[in-house]
Order: sequence, then C-alpha cells, then structure tokens
Amino acid sequence: MLEPMSIEGYDLLVEEFKYLLEEEKPKVAHEKLVAAAQGDRSENADYHAAKEKLRFIDKRLFYLNKMIQNSKIIDPSLHSHTKVSFGSTVSVINIDTDEEETYTLCGVLESEPENGLISIHSPLAKAMIGKEAGDEIRVKLPKSIKEYEIEKIEYRNIFSLKLNIRTKKEFAFH
Repeated sequence: MLEPMSIEGYDLLVEEFKYLLEEEKPKVAHEKLVAAAQGDRSENADYHAAKEKLRFIDKRLFYLNKMIQNSKIIDPSLHSHTKVSFGSTVSVINIDTDEEETYTLCGVLESEPENGLISIHSPLAKAMIGKEAGDEIRVKLPKSIKEYEIEKIEYRNIFSLKLNIRTKKEFAFH
C-alpha cells in the first residue's frame, strides 16, 4: 500500500537515506576495519560496537528504502481544501466540551499528535476525510464515541507546524 506524504516529508526521508548510505555507513565501516586491525576480535569492544552500529544502519536503510519506494507524494497546497483532505488543517468543536481543537492531516512519518499533526490513518482523520465546514462527525474510540463539528478547513504547510524535524546530527548512530 502506498503511504501518503508531503514533498518535504519525502525529501527528509531521502536526505536521511543518502546520509546514512554515503556518509555514516562508510565512516562506521572504516571504524570497524581500524578496530579489527587491533588484533583479537573476541574481546575488542570497538570492533563489536562498530559491527553493531553497522547492523543498525543497515536496518534503518532497509526501512527507509521501503518507505521511499512505497511513498505517494502529495502536494496539499494544490488542493482547494473546501473538503477535508490530506494536508488540511481542520478546526473542530468538540460537541461535549464546546472546546475548539485543531488538527492537520499528514502522513504517518510526519505525524506529531501532541502538536495536532495526525496521521491520515487515525480514526479522527478517517472520520473527517471528505467532510465540509458545518458537517458533524462521530469518532468511535475504544471506550467512547466523540462528536465534533467541523468549524473551518484551511491549508497550512505541514512542516511549518512540525516541532520535531530531524537533522543530520540526529540521523547518525552514536
């Protein structure tokens, strides 16, 4: 199944993949060679640490490659957002509490639920897709049903709302 994501989300995946493949993996492979040259590998902590790092890097590369291959890049700025769709920022009123809540629908890898960025696969997002301002939605949760009224739908760039954007420093395995 293709995984929807923004252009910036896709670019970040590719950036991490290239960094690990072209910079981090060769550096750690060199560390492993240097450690192996020190002699007895059975008690060589540097050798085992480098070997373990390489395993983590290879697993991450495999995962990233799979995500890149299965991605469906969507540019939400091209949508009208008269109806809720990928990339929409939706203001809703919780009917039970009368409080306003705001959510932006994004890809799984871009989501930050604590910051209002919710996965397009979440129950709330699924209930909102295709709805318009003024529509009421019901979301079945494990222990309750929540009801909302859609107040406003607009477009805001997903990455302008993210608070946790990984950098090259965070791509590396320490």
